[in-house]
Amino acid sequence: MDGSDGDGSTRRSFDAIDCAVFAGMLAVSAIIGVYQAYKSRKNEDAVREYLVGGQNMSIFPITMSLIASYISGITILGLPAEMYVYGTRKLILRYNRFFLSLSLSLSLSLSLFYFVRQFASLQYLNLRFNSAVRLLGSVIFLIKMLLYIPLVIYVPALAFNQVTGINLHAIAALVCVVCIFYTTLGGLKAVVWTDAVQTIVMFGGVIMIAVIGTNQVGGFQQVWKRNRDTDRIEFFDMDLDPTARHTFWTVVIGNYFSWLASCSVNQAMVQRCLAMPNLNKANITVAIMAVGIITIVSLSCYTGIVIFAAFHDCDPITTKQIKKPDQLLPFFVMEMTESIPGLPGLFVAGVFSAALSTMSTGLNSMSGVIYEDMVKPWLRVSLSEVAASRVMKLTVVLTGTLCVTLVFLVEKLTGLIQAAKSLSGITAGPLLGIFTLGMFFPFANSAGALVGGLVSLNLVAWISFGTQAAISNGKIHFPVKPVSIDGCPQSLKNHATNFTLVVETAIKEQPFFLYRMSYLWYTWVGCLTAIVVGLLVSWITGPNKRKPGDEKLYTPVIRSLLHKTATIVDKRQQNGAVMMATSMYIYV
Repeated sequence: MDGSDGDGSTRRSFDAIDCAVFAGMLAVSAIIGVYQAYKSRKNEDAVREYLVGGQNMSIFPITMSLIASYISGITILGLPAEMYVYGTRKLILRYNRFFLSLSLSLSLSLSLFYFVRQFASLQYLNLRFNSAVRLLGSVIFLIKMLLYIPLVIYVPALAFNQVTGINLHAIAALVCVVCIFYTTLGGLKAVVWTDAVQTIVMFGGVIMIAVIGTNQVGGFQQVWKRNRDTDRIEFFDMDLDPTARHTFWTVVIGNYFSWLASCSVNQAMVQRCLAMPNLNKANITVAIMAVGIITIVSLSCYTGIVIFAAFHDCDPITTKQIKKPDQLLPFFVMEMTESIPGLPGLFVAGVFSAALSTMSTGLNSMSGVIYEDMVKPWLRVSLSEVAASRVMKLTVVLTGTLCVTLVFLVEKLTGLIQAAKSLSGITAGPLLGIFTLGMFFPFANSAGALVGGLVSLNLVAWISFGTQAAISNGKIHFPVKPVSIDGCPQSLKNHATNFTLVVETAIKEQPFFLYRMSYLWYTWVGCLTAIVVGLLVSWITGPNKRKPGDEKLYTPVIRSLLHKTATIVDKRQQNGAVMMATSMYIYV
């Protein structure tokens, strides 16, 4: 099945082999869901089986699931577009993830969650503060997932639309139906094992595209030279301006907070770690996950500079062969695979795999949070294990349906990476701030955590939505790397648009300062706001009154300090008692 492009030549599109590869991936996912549902049908502890796989999962599937959950289609499509348009400056932040994830394997938070031994990490907030703070944390987490999952759905739909021409919204519905099906039936085990299969497909697709693309461009040296000549190869910009989109400081410091929130207090992460039988295996899993993430991300970034090397003298965006930079990778795949049967199918299967894994993780985690934090506390009579699992399965269906409807809003956003980080920053900062108050500040009380979280959530939401509106209205423009159409056929050159006037008009009116702040600072601002406001309110309303045993709810460092302080106080009291007794003896 071939289509004609703008210059009269033919471009290959999906054929029978591609469809078979893609359909095979979807079929395997569905079969795994059915198998896991059948396998666990007689399990007595249905809730634990559905949410944490009975806490007897092995390292390999959990590791693959964690990699797949964090590497969504946003990464697969968004990072190559980021490298193509803005250069490699953001690449350094990906290695920051590696060290962050390794530090998490020695984590302060993971050991606490193993102590809590519940299905939802947010139940820690109930133990440390009260049910109101826990409910706020649950609401923030649900908002996070409802903002993120529609983006995750949109990405593979965009790729499939680019290579087949099928309606984007019809594809989005197909993605959700398959994902909801196996997530509803099989619970965490279905999610984890489908993630393992999908991660292998994802790696295979990205590696093949990077290798074949490099070969067709003329080798690695040619790829590097063409990108270096247009100043795309740059890593360290020490500019201290907080409005600069990517600098060394925004990438290393600002993004560190974003991934700290995603890895250390995220329910989706904690839920999978709790599926391991003990903390040591959970730490090993996280360490292996770090290596997997850095590998797939590096490949995706490299694919971006390969795409530019391929189109260095005929930019497909300027010539209107595609509408958005996010379509660069699928367009590149269709351009280079005329003689390689099945590669477009493998590529789309890889992008769908990344999206399905992230969505299934989100749906499974949301069902657990909604049931444990919003349904169960209000029940007058406890549900049976079977009834509870049915409630969670219904929750998966309803939340999945809601996510599909939100896709209509996502396509209005500009730039996958910035949109994803901006929206996640709304909830990541406040949630990280609340957990930080609980784990590191014994002084903080429930009122402080509640007010700090609400103020932080509203502040970052205002900044994020205001920024997206300003970008959509053309009031904010980011400097991009140069492109060329000198090597294009004349028919394509006629389609090119002069963007200079657009840029000049856009920069005449500067929007509000906070709207121009780099999106990588959002989580940092949210976290800091929650902590400062929380401590201030705690000071005004009176410090937290600790009860015996509360020491276990703090990090090991704080726990040790509290123990030393208590020891010093006891010694002083003992010395005071001795001195008083001595004085009385002398007096007598």
